[in-house]
Amino acid sequence: GNPSNAYLQGEITAKEAKSLGVHMAFAPVLDINNNPSNPIINLRSYGDNPQIVSEYGINFLKGIQSQGVFACGKHFPGHGDTDTDSHSTLPVINATKEALNENEIYPFKAAIQDSIRMIMIGHLVVPSLDASYKPATHSHIITTDLLRNKLGFKGVIITDGMEMGALSKNISNEESAIRAIEAGADILLLPIDVHNAIKSIKNAVEEGRLS
Repeated sequence: GNPSNAYLQGEITAKEAKSLGVHMAFAPVLDINNNPSNPIINLRSYGDNPQIVSEYGINFLKGIQSQGVFACGKHFPGHGDTDTDSHSTLPVINATKEALNENEIYPFKAAIQDSIRMIMIGHLVVPSLDASYKPATHSHIITTDLLRNKLGFKGVIITDGMEMGALSKNISNEESAIRAIEAGADILLLPIDVHNAIKSIKNAVEEGRLS
């Protein structure tokens, strides 16, 4: 019941991370636990209210970043309102754009205003944001147009784990890596095969597909 404890938790986490040579923490979770059937976010969330999630998430990220470590808000544009786990299958979030702005996106907006340094893109299909049914990881509309341009995020954009079933069951490792970069990702997290991912990116640059 005390958000200052979240700040302290972030501060201590960052000090422990730095002592090991770790410079970024994949936290806080900024997802709202607004689906009781969610098998993966549930206890990882600060709650089912966007204001509470924002308050505790921002205090945590400020604690992390007070120590010079990068905090990472996740999983944009919000992984709470689903009953599937993106580690195994590709979730679809069927909320309206208005509902997303009032709930899922709210904590991310607040975190951006408080200078969070990194945001993780979730493997989530959100038709009201991108009618093509591309996962957010591969969506230029969600990653660049919304997060980078409309919300004004200037920090590092990192994907969720590229080896997760939400992507790997539906697309090759090589093509998935290229599409994430096309969408606007700065860092690709955990490709299934790092060597092949790098090779595919190099080929895409040489062929003119990537600048």
